[in-house]
Amino acid sequence: MGDKDLNSSKKCETRRYNVIIIGSGMAGLAAANYLIKNGTEDFIILEARKRIGGRIISIPMKNHNVELGANWIHGVLGNPIYEIATANGLVNIINIPKPHKVIAATEDGKQVPFGVLQEIHEAYVCFLRRCEEYFLCQYLPPPDIHSVGEHINLEATIYLERLPASEEKKLRRLIFDCLLKRETCISGCNTMDEIDLLELGSYTELQGGNIMIPSGYSKILEPMTKHIPSDKIITNHAVKKIVWDSEQHNLSRLDDEESEDSDQTVIEDISKSTSEKTNITEQPTDTLIKSKKKLLHTVEVICENGQSFYANHVICTIPLGVLKDHASTLFEPTLPQYKIESIERLLFSAVDKIFLEYERPFLNPDITEIMLLWESPSSPEDLSQCWYKKIYSFSKVTETLLLGWISGMEAEYMETLSMNEVAITCTKILRKFLNDPFVPEPQNCVCTSWKKQPYTRGSYTAIAVGASQSDIESLAQPLFRNVHDKKPTLLFAGEHTHSNFYSTVHGAYLSGQAAARRLLAPDEAPENLLDCPGTADLNTWIQGVQLQ
Repeated sequence: MGDKDLNSSKKCETRRYNVIIIGSGMAGLAAANYLIKNGTEDFIILEARKRIGGRIISIPMKNHNVELGANWIHGVLGNPIYEIATANGLVNIINIPKPHKVIAATEDGKQVPFGVLQEIHEAYVCFLRRCEEYFLCQYLPPPDIHSVGEHINLEATIYLERLPASEEKKLRRLIFDCLLKRETCISGCNTMDEIDLLELGSYTELQGGNIMIPSGYSKILEPMTKHIPSDKIITNHAVKKIVWDSEQHNLSRLDDEESEDSDQTVIEDISKSTSEKTNITEQPTDTLIKSKKKLLHTVEVICENGQSFYANHVICTIPLGVLKDHASTLFEPTLPQYKIESIERLLFSAVDKIFLEYERPFLNPDITEIMLLWESPSSPEDLSQCWYKKIYSFSKVTETLLLGWISGMEAEYMETLSMNEVAITCTKILRKFLNDPFVPEPQNCVCTSWKKQPYTRGSYTAIAVGASQSDIESLAQPLFRNVHDKKPTLLFAGEHTHSNFYSTVHGAYLSGQAAARRLLAPDEAPENLLDCPGTADLNTWIQGVQLQ
């Protein structure tokens, strides 16, 4: 029995760290890198999956590598991900964009004149920029207009009023509808009616366009992990509970429960005979107090496999979708009400990809994308009969690989179907819009399922109607056990915690770095822990550049 207790104590001691990082996505890896570069190796990363990377995952198909998750580096200027990629030879510094020729077709296979497509696209971009100005200029929208979708639809209606009720007007309306569907995949929502109009401009777009990593986005994980010892990342350890304010929790355990902690020996000793109690009061009382203190300053992270890990600080990078599902049971004690409400208000919808791989090319080499101008239904349709109408286009990744995007409820429905069913449906769509019954069936079809994935439960963060940038700031706010603590116990990172770069990999990176920096900052009272404009914080610098 004694040997068993001793082994249990040793196991506990080996699972005790200064910092536990939950999640090995970009935020978790960025936090770990910052700790290591600043001479701190007393940490561990707990990862639920069998792999690292989170929503960064490239997989091989028969003849291609494809991105199931993050697709682009969004912007060049001041983007740390671009800097890492260039420093490691993952992207070409001289980026020459390929010619991009888009065609748009109606359901009867008729191609829209390019001039009409260009006209509506330019008008749409103008409407979208006006939506962003509400946040930047802080003026009020028209009455009863609360969402981006409502505002763009109002602008489109006014724009189209100058045309007579004709096929020309109808065609232009279909193009606007298609562009709004595209926007749901960019924003991460079901419809643009869900996105708060006053907050659209809170997202900061970095200059330089969207850059792909030719060898696959997953290659960025190599420079992110090369300095992290392999034993610092423990995979297959999904976290079930984070006991972060353990004072009352541990005091009750001292009385009621057996603990695996090595201090248990001391706790058991005090329950023995009166004479032993007297001896303990003479000498080991101080030891007992220290033991209690040690326990009280420990966060316990309990995994689904039953293992517990202990630390002084936890950096939680669990995605917003998982927090939406489990925040009420994941944390003990529960999170403050303001955090719970922010989690509920923010949006974390499904955005999925459909890859179609062919044996040989069948599209005109000059065409890079086919926009699908679906007719608007006259009455509500059953999701099982219309889910595919949310696919707004098919674009070429290569001559023999097409990519379709789908979002929201339709994406969730698609995740319930087999890959073969999706492939058959997509073939029918292409034959219909190209007016070509000989479009071949794909050799291979791969669909993502981000909503169904238990450790993501969606794709990326968006600010829903009624939510605001301050909700993201609330999520990012670290938690202290008491007002006397100089360092927070529980910190949060991930794209959902960056108020300007939410939904991006670089947002996740900067948030993880910021959390680690906060732990390593010189001890100060919590109320003095404010970022100064003169610091080297990249986000502050970028905002400063924009303001100038």
